[in-house]
Amino acid sequence: MTYSTISWKALLLSAALALPGLAFAAEPAMTKEGMLVDHKGMTLYTFDKDANGKSVCKDQCATNWPPLKAESTDTTTGDGDWTVITRDDQTSQWAYKGKPVYTYKDDKKAGDKTGDGKGGAWHIIKP
Repeated sequence: MTYSTISWKALLLSAALALPGLAFAAEPAMTKEGMLVDHKGMTLYTFDKDANGKSVCKDQCATNWPPLKAESTDTTTGDGDWTVITRDDQTSQWAYKGKPVYTYKDDKKAGDKTGDGKGGAWHIIKP
C-alpha cells in the first residue's frame, strides 16, 4: 500500500464517521432564563390561533410576528420537539411541539419579551 492509498482511506473513513452528525441541523433555539430564544437571543412565541401544525399568521400578522424560518433542507431534530412546517406561501417555518414559532417585531434586543400576552393569543415558549 502506498502512502497516498492510506491517506485516501483515512479521508474516506473520516467522512463516513462525520456523516451521522450532519444528519440533523442544530436546534433552531435555546433556553435562556426559562424561555426559548433564537440564536440571536430573541424571544420566541406561539400563537393560539394556529392549529394542527399550520400557521394562520399571514400578511400583516407575519410582518408583525416574523415566522422562525427554516431552510427547505432542515429536518426535524432528534428529540422530536422541533419540526419543519410548510407555510401557505411555500416557505419553511420551525414548529415547537407542533406549534409554529415566531419572533416579535417590537422586541428590539435580546431578552425583550414585549409580545407576551398580546391580544391574549401570543405566548412566550417555556420548555
